[in-house]
Amino acid sequence: MFGFRRALADGDLIDVEGLPVRLRISPRSRRIALRHDRRRREVVATAPDARGLSEALRFARGRADWIRAQLGSTPEVPALAPGLDLTVFDRLCRLETGSGRTRVIDGMDGALVIQATGGDEAFARSVVRVLKRQALEGFRELSLRHCRTLGAPFPTVSVMDARTRWGSCSPARSGSPPAVRYVWRLALAPACVADYVAAHECAHILQPNHGPAFWALVRGLVGDPAPHREWLRREGPRLQALGADVV
Repeated sequence: MFGFRRALADGDLIDVEGLPVRLRISPRSRRIALRHDRRRREVVATAPDARGLSEALRFARGRADWIRAQLGSTPEVPALAPGLDLTVFDRLCRLETGSGRTRVIDGMDGALVIQATGGDEAFARSVVRVLKRQALEGFRELSLRHCRTLGAPFPTVSVMDARTRWGSCSPARSGSPPAVRYVWRLALAPACVADYVAAHECAHILQPNHGPAFWALVRGLVGDPAPHREWLRREGPRLQALGADVV
């Protein structure tokens, strides 16, 4: 019998000299391109259409050294698995194997304990659901406090899984309140960093820009923002990668 090779498809994970490369179709792309997805610890080769995927693969194979260097700079990120300790708004959070439904309990040492069941992927999904709820509750409290200080209307608050920003603020429209969204993983950052992002987004309710008046509001809420911005620049890729394969 004659063998045949399956056509390349959007989303295929290809091995390039032992390195993971994800093939993607993006109609907005005008040319073949490579980018490093730090969250998923893989390089993405993008083509404008399905016919270009073969060319994208050839291009990636020709840039194996670049791919190796990019992936080598990606920090190791622990799996969301039993035994892992995290912090949620600076409170110790311990992941444990449980039985039955996912449970969130207060440990004897004051830690937040998440007990979940299932295999690796199912366990991680359950943990992420709990962490999102914890993040939403925490960011509602931070937003309320900052808005009270600013005299700003309290927004609707939600959490998201964005890759290019830590938060967003939409102005009030047609009688609806403003809306603020936060990346849920910020709950795992130092609490002062999460508080800075909350102050940043709440200040946007009054100042929808990054001018001097805006930064004056932020400094009035949390002081000098520079250390928090530096932490996000330095540690952001590691934080964004946590649980990226289960969201």
